[in-house]
Amino acid sequence: MWKKELLHTKRGTFEYFVKGKGEPICITHLYSQFNEKGYYFADPFTEHFQVYLVNLKNAGNSSTVSSDEELSMLESVKDLEAIREELGFQRWAFGGHSTGGMLALKYAIHFPNSLTKVIAGGATASYEYMNHEGSIYSRKNPHNKRLKEIFSVLNTSNNIQERRAVAREWLEMSLYRPQNYDSYFSKPSSGSVVQKRLDYYSYEELPDYDIREELKNVKVPAIIYCGKHDAQCPFVFSEEIHKQLQHSSFYCFHESNHNPFLEEAEAFEEMVQAFKKLS
Repeated sequence: MWKKELLHTKRGTFEYFVKGKGEPICITHLYSQFNEKGYYFADPFTEHFQVYLVNLKNAGNSSTVSSDEELSMLESVKDLEAIREELGFQRWAFGGHSTGGMLALKYAIHFPNSLTKVIAGGATASYEYMNHEGSIYSRKNPHNKRLKEIFSVLNTSNNIQERRAVAREWLEMSLYRPQNYDSYFSKPSSGSVVQKRLDYYSYEELPDYDIREELKNVKVPAIIYCGKHDAQCPFVFSEEIHKQLQHSSFYCFHESNHNPFLEEAEAFEEMVQAFKKLS
């Protein structure tokens, strides 16, 4: 189990969970909340780092926002900076998957001197993934109609069994081998959606999100990775991130969709080991 802590900073109070020993690394996601069960993406890092798994504002027991703008990526990165300062770290690493990976990129753009290195996967540097037929979030994708029906159930139904069933269906869309769902998710974990944060990302930030030009100036050492069959942020968008960065290595998981840390756990562990050595 992860150890729960509360930290008071100049930008509010933040709940975080810590596990592991070694170099500090911060891990979070833009619109998820965590508890003592950890997080599937973060778990492999605990063998090599001291991991700080952070609940951003409006997540878990962290402070709530006074204005919606505090839910943005930039304001979230400023919150992470306040956490780093209060913990007393001159620099730390940062890791993120999906929109957590997008946070990693934003962090490297705005506070490069606070980071030793970043690792980001299943991510994108612009809104254009929403128009790519390979993404289930695109109207061009054959699964998009069903996905919208799933979202409707999750937003309106009070039937727990119905909600669990459609949530599983959504996750199965993001697996290369959906028949392995039960084995992938057999270990208890956390990472539930914070709807207010997701809504801000979807309706306020995503329509104009584009950091591709800014990435060209980033000099922070990075590892970028993606599942070859990623159905959320298709592979080409991680490739694009890698090409924009000056100092990045790229890892492709050939038998993964959006969750290589579950789908190819051994290969993902090898990448984490390489990340540990990155300087």
